[in-house]
Amino acid sequence: MRKTKWSFLLTLMLVLSVFVAACSGGGEATPEETPADEGTTTEGEATTPEEPASDVAQVLNVLETAEIPTMDTVMGTDAVAFEWGNAVFEGLYALGENAQPVPGVAESHEVSEDGKVYTFKLREDAVWSDGSQVVADDFIFTWQKVVNPETGSQYNFIMGDILNANSIMAGEMTPDQLGVKAIDETTLEVTLEQPVDYFLSLTAFPVYFPQKREFVEAQGENYALEVENLLFNGPFVMTEWKHEEGWVLKKNPNYWDKDVVKLEEINIKVVKDVATGVNLYDTGKVDRAGLTSEFVDKYRNDPAFTTIEETVVFWFKMNQENEALANENIRKAIALGVDRQGLTDVILNNGSIPAYTAVPKGFVSHPETGEEFNDKYGNFYEFDADLALEHWNKGLEELGLTELSLEILGGDTETAKKSDAYFKDQLEKHLPGLTVTLLEVPFKQRLELDETQQYDLQVAGWGPDYLDAMTFVDLWVTGGGHNMMSYSNPEFDQLIEDSKTNLTGVERFEAMQEAARIVMEDAAFSPLYQRARAVLIQPYIKDMFVLPFGPDYTYKWASIEK
Repeated sequence: MRKTKWSFLLTLMLVLSVFVAACSGGGEATPEETPADEGTTTEGEATTPEEPASDVAQVLNVLETAEIPTMDTVMGTDAVAFEWGNAVFEGLYALGENAQPVPGVAESHEVSEDGKVYTFKLREDAVWSDGSQVVADDFIFTWQKVVNPETGSQYNFIMGDILNANSIMAGEMTPDQLGVKAIDETTLEVTLEQPVDYFLSLTAFPVYFPQKREFVEAQGENYALEVENLLFNGPFVMTEWKHEEGWVLKKNPNYWDKDVVKLEEINIKVVKDVATGVNLYDTGKVDRAGLTSEFVDKYRNDPAFTTIEETVVFWFKMNQENEALANENIRKAIALGVDRQGLTDVILNNGSIPAYTAVPKGFVSHPETGEEFNDKYGNFYEFDADLALEHWNKGLEELGLTELSLEILGGDTETAKKSDAYFKDQLEKHLPGLTVTLLEVPFKQRLELDETQQYDLQVAGWGPDYLDAMTFVDLWVTGGGHNMMSYSNPEFDQLIEDSKTNLTGVERFEAMQEAARIVMEDAAFSPLYQRARAVLIQPYIKDMFVLPFGPDYTYKWASIEK
C-alpha cells in the first residue's frame, strides 16, 4: 500500500525495467522499455525524461469502471479515490519510479538520532490552486482531522505510528495532542511512537495529503462534492467532474515542479462494459483498455497486450452479525466450497491466481531467512467439496437449520457479475440447502453498504498501502475501520498490538505470521484470488509508473510520443 527491500519489490523493479504501466478502469500496462535514467534519481531529485515531440498533443484518454466515491482525501478508502487524488494532490513526499519516495511539498527532511522525530522543510513555491502557499498548518489540520474519531475516517489507522494517534482514535486524548507541530510556516515536526523505517513512504499516501484549513472550513459540508469545492496542489487540477460519467484533469500551472509534467490533459470516462471499452480502444478514442477473459485470447499476441501481476487480493467478507455467518463451520464450508482454480482459469483468464492466505504471495519475506511470508503455514481452504459438505452439515446442525439463504454483495461491472454468478453456482452446488441471491451495485453504493454492514457475503479486494505485511493483517482487528464484519479474536488483536508497539525485526515479522494464521484458521474471511490484469495500452504512452503500494499509478512523468 514497509520500505524494506523485500523480494517482491526487487522483482517489481526488474519488471519495471521492461514495462511502463498506467491505469484505467481495469488497470493497464505497456511493454515499452524504460531507460534507467528516466523518471527520478535514487536521491529523489526530479530528472527530466526525454522531451516528447513538440507537435504531439499531450492528451491522455483513459477509462474507469466506477465513479470517484470521494475527492476528500481524509475519507478515501478505495483505489479510484486514491488514484485520482494522487494526481491532483501532493503530500510531503511522493512515490516516483520504482516506488521510491521523492520530495513533494517537502524539499528535505531530517531525522533525530533515535529515529522518532522527523523535521520536514516545506518548499516555499508549493502553492494551492488559489495561489496561496502550502504551509505546515495545512498538514496539522488535516492529520488531526483524520485521527479525530468524530470524522469517521476509515483510513485513520494508517496514522497509528504518529505519537498519540491511537489514543486519540480511541477517544482517550484530543486531536490537538497528536505528535505534530509547526516550528514555523514552512517547518513541520512529526514525532512517532517508535522508529518507523517506512515513514517517508507513508507520507506519500493520499490520507497524509494536506488540506487548507480556511478553505475547508468555509466549504463546510460541501467540501469536495464538486470541482468548485476543491483546492489542488498536485501536478494536475480537476477542471470538470460529471458524476457517473467522467472527469477531466489539466496540467497545474502553479505546481512547483511543473516543468517535468508533460501531459496537458487527462480525460477519464466511466465505462463499465468491457466490450465498449475495447471498441473505444480499437477505434483510437481511448489509449488503453482492460480485457476480460473472452478478449484475452484474441489479443494475446498483440504488441500492446500485457499482463500485470499484482499483490491485490479479492475475498469474501463474511458479516458475522449474521447468525449463520457467526458460525465457524458455516464460514469454513463457504471457504472450502469454491473452486478458485476454475475461477482464475476460466472466468478471469487474465493471469490471476487462486488465493488461500491472508497476505498475497510474493509480497514480503522473512528478514533473516528470506522465506516467503506464507511458507510457514501454507495454504488454507483449498477446494474440497467433501470437507465443505462436512462443515456445512455441522454448521446447519448447530444452528438448528436445514436450509439457508445468503446474499452476495458485489459490483456492477461485467467481470464482477461473471465472478458473482460463478460463486453462486459453486456454493449452491456444493452446499445443499443454500440459496444465494446476488446484489450487484455501483462501487460507491457497495462502499456505503459495507460501512453500515448491510450485507451477508461481500466480494471485496485489497491492495497494499505500504510494503509490509501489516497492511493486510491489521484489517481484521476488533472494531477496525476496515473490519466491518464484526470479527473479533483477542489473541489476534494482541499480536497486532505487539507488532505495532514493542516488537521489531524477526519477532515482529513472526508475530504477524501468527496473527495471519489465527485469522485464517478462524475463517474470518475467505481469500478468493490474487489479481492480475490483462490490458492493452498504446505504445506511444511513456513514463507512467506502476506502484506496488498506495495509489496504483502515477502520472507526473507521463508523456505521449506518437
